[in-house]
Amino acid sequence: MSPTAVLLVGLVALLVLIPTRRLMIAGWQRQSLTMYYLAMVLLGLAVAVMRGPATFLVPILLVAYLAPFVTFRDGVDRLLGRPPRPGPVTPGEDPAEPRPVKDVTPPESRDR
Repeated sequence: MSPTAVLLVGLVALLVLIPTRRLMIAGWQRQSLTMYYLAMVLLGLAVAVMRGPATFLVPILLVAYLAPFVTFRDGVDRLLGRPPRPGPVTPGEDPAEPRPVKDVTPPESRDR
């Protein structure tokens, strides 16, 4: 393989890691993440190598790349002018009351 081809494969693989990480944070299973990653890398390489299929693969690739960054519920709320939803609340906790600040200073630094 030429150095240009290796660089191209590496660049595509690194770019696909960004939305894959977003999906991992969202709680996707490992098998689904692997399939998404491999499909995106193959699509990206097909677009980069072949000019013919690029005309219809580029829109598919863009939608698949940007989809993990868009959440349907938050988008609808934003369109309707609703305020953002609060974060998760643990059972028995009053969401209106602020949480106490936790002291995480190491003991040896606290004694000085």
